[in-house]
Amino acid sequence: MPAISPWRLFLPFAFGYFLSYLYRTVNGVAGPLLSHELGLADADLGLLTSTYFLAFGAAQLPLGLALDRFGPRRVEAGLLLIAALGAVIFAAASSLTELAIGRALIGLGVSACLMASFKCFVLWFPPQQQASLTGWIMAAGGLGALAAAQPLEWLLTAWTWREVFYALAVITVCSSLALLLFVPEKPTGVQGGGLLEQWRGLQAILASAHFWRFAPMAFAITGGFMAVQGVWATRWMMVQEGMAAAEAAQRLTMIGLAMLAGFLFMGFFASRLAQRGIRLMDLYRWAMVCAVVAMLAITWVSGPLADLGWVVLGACFSLSNIQYSLVAAGFPVTVSGRANTAINVFAFLGAFCLQWGLGALIDTWQSFGDGEAVAYRWTFLSLSVLQVFALWWFWFSPAKKLA
Repeated sequence: MPAISPWRLFLPFAFGYFLSYLYRTVNGVAGPLLSHELGLADADLGLLTSTYFLAFGAAQLPLGLALDRFGPRRVEAGLLLIAALGAVIFAAASSLTELAIGRALIGLGVSACLMASFKCFVLWFPPQQQASLTGWIMAAGGLGALAAAQPLEWLLTAWTWREVFYALAVITVCSSLALLLFVPEKPTGVQGGGLLEQWRGLQAILASAHFWRFAPMAFAITGGFMAVQGVWATRWMMVQEGMAAAEAAQRLTMIGLAMLAGFLFMGFFASRLAQRGIRLMDLYRWAMVCAVVAMLAITWVSGPLADLGWVVLGACFSLSNIQYSLVAAGFPVTVSGRANTAINVFAFLGAFCLQWGLGALIDTWQSFGDGEAVAYRWTFLSLSVLQVFALWWFWFSPAKKLA
């Protein structure tokens, strides 16, 4: 077989993950327009946006088996067509139900973008390149988050949000075709295990204290950040700090740049840090401490300190992806993929529950007669308390195989 260019393998998957992250965060800027046009309450907007995470998370466990059986190229290409259909339904929707269906199909359609990339790297690249490739694919996601901030705000001055989603549908179809046309198959001669074997491996993972040390962190901190970034960061900035939509988009751009910097840091320096005796566990542990402190600071301060808090939060979130390596390291290689999809379930379950729950909590606080700004502050504080508990459990859990 002739040599395959690494770019031919990497770029189609990177663009897919770019789209995945753009879809994940697009409602942060488009959400206020949706709310205004369709009369959505905060709880409605939270539920609508979080259906992406529900569908995405529900797909993770069967996705692992599909990737093993059919390969990353075909699985991701097929699912991206579902995402394109979801974008069309979302763009044409006239009710909350139709919007939620479209958003759920989008979440299902992009559910393979990261895990398919990991599978491709395992098939085509030597182990010593894995950490670097992971950093680069995450950087592609960071670019997607950036595109869903200030550039999207500019685009929405010329286009309606419906036109934006129609355009995204066309681009998503092109991404699917790129995977089919440019990424070659690599037959391995090995089929993934059957459903019974898959279930037994999953049972072993879910019975492990090592897994449960990380699961609350994935739910509360990784999922919490995705929930906030997806919609509530923009609402907080506009309600609590009185920002205009353009100002909020600028701050979202800062968060996206911080995330991108964190991903690039991992791509360039993860291996070098390990060589210098700085373990990934230590980097993850202290990055999550900084993330929780930043969230608490955002809740209680404003101005330059709030700007700094958001930047720190974005950078620390990018480092939270170290958890996938740490979780997998506690299991045999034969079940490491299932371990990663299992922890991904908790991250996206957290994003779904918290994105919806934060909206419901905001509405509840306001029903008690509190003003909107007070409701947002107490809601964000509630999220911080949950994250502090998850951090405490992680720090003092008896399951410290890698501590």
